[in-house]
Amino acid sequence: MAGSEWTSHFLYTIRSRTARFILQYSRETGCFGPLAFVIALWFMTAQAGAGEIEPRSYTNTPVGINFLIAGYSYSDGGLSTAASSPIKDADLKIHTGILAYARSMDVWGKSGKLDVIVPYSDLSGSAMVAGNQRERQVSGLHDPRFRLSVNFYGAPALTLKEFAKYHQNLIIGASIQVSAPLGQYDRDKLVNLGNNRWFVKPEIGISKGLGAITIELSTGVTFFSDNDEFFGGNKLEQDPVYSAQAHVTYNFGRGIWAALSGTCDYGGRTTIEGVQSDDLQSNWRVGATFAVPLNRNNSIKFFISSDVYTTAGGDYELGGIIWQYRWGRGL
Repeated sequence: MAGSEWTSHFLYTIRSRTARFILQYSRETGCFGPLAFVIALWFMTAQAGAGEIEPRSYTNTPVGINFLIAGYSYSDGGLSTAASSPIKDADLKIHTGILAYARSMDVWGKSGKLDVIVPYSDLSGSAMVAGNQRERQVSGLHDPRFRLSVNFYGAPALTLKEFAKYHQNLIIGASIQVSAPLGQYDRDKLVNLGNNRWFVKPEIGISKGLGAITIELSTGVTFFSDNDEFFGGNKLEQDPVYSAQAHVTYNFGRGIWAALSGTCDYGGRTTIEGVQSDDLQSNWRVGATFAVPLNRNNSIKFFISSDVYTTAGGDYELGGIIWQYRWGRGL
């Protein structure tokens, strides 16, 4: 139900581009250990800001409602790399947990949302690295994420009682998401769970209600700060990533809905100490989501996604479940 739109793939916490510049840097310097390839694999499947599939991001929600969100996802897949990469036959199993808080609010008469997300992952993997079999396990917290969304057309701020009479037509909204460099990071290590840099993603979206069907389109761009303490005392830079996604959602009634989605990302080429990497991405994914309420305060959501076309990133399958508890004004 309302609020679950903030949780779709919050589990994707760190950007897949980080993996690619780790792999590129390793190829150029020869500094590539078993820990590097495992974390790189995790970055491939734990994206943030791009590659996410988030249906119902731009819907109206009664103001004054709080959401406590917990989730779990499982990913199993390989790694897409250039033919020259020392990584071969990679396979990774990732268990990711998420804890988040979200609140709907009145923003100058318009409906808005604020969410805070903190993820944790446990992963294990193996691959052939330069002809040798490597295995690794790692777990820990990652950089938290914050997002503010406002629907500035077609979604007025309503109480729960007023919301009962609301019918969606056209909604236009915008959001801004920030990832803070608060995760674990050691500048003397090649790979860390945190990124040691900020990213900011502004986005705009539209949602059109057509009876039981809702069509939603959104587009955004993710900007990255530099990491001046990258491994070896190097400076890492990354170009913006441009993303777009589309969703078709069907409302079965009684708070039950399902969505089919697609997303694409373009850009994100990285540079290390002025040397540009050959990692421009043009990636496409599809996914499906199903949500059902358990009672007035609790709901669950199931999701799956898969890659369709990948030029730089991970070739993997992902599925998971989200539990949501809501409380607040009028409940």
